[in-house]
Amino acid sequence: MERGLVACTDIDGLMQTLNINHIPLDWRLFIDSSKLSLKAVLLHNGNTLPSIPVGHSAHNKESYENMKILMGAINCDKFKWQICGDLKVIALLLGLQQGFTKYCCFICEWDSRTRSLHYSRKDWPARKSLEPGNMNVGNQPLVELSKILLPSTHLKLGLKKKICKGHEPR
Repeated sequence: MERGLVACTDIDGLMQTLNINHIPLDWRLFIDSSKLSLKAVLLHNGNTLPSIPVGHSAHNKESYENMKILMGAINCDKFKWQICGDLKVIALLLGLQQGFTKYCCFICEWDSRTRSLHYSRKDWPARKSLEPGNMNVGNQPLVELSKILLPSTHLKLGLKKKICKGHEPR
């Protein structure tokens, strides 16, 4: 336990205790956070094995510092799992600044403030780097961009939620 975060620091030992042969390529790390909590769960790629909680905090909010503590505690660098989560979690893991920023996309250089181009421009240049101080990157990325998975369910649910509430996209 560190700063209110309870995490498993020995993933291999946990897998042995559960009688599971741990092959890191067969697992992905799902991280979910909110204003009040932070959770990390290992999900089996084939969904034939149960999900395994590896980190939890009931009082740590979504922040770069808390994500850094979580990633260090579970030795994420060692296992090189693919990582999935909602867009805010992914932005935090990649070191992007929070809030209404000009360059909020981690994939391309979409300019959120040029409203005149939002529906007319179809191709935005790919983001060249995630270097702190450049295009709203505030911190060093905690994971490689190639390890990020976007769960389509989160995107679909978010869009459906907006439509059901009657909000128009900005």
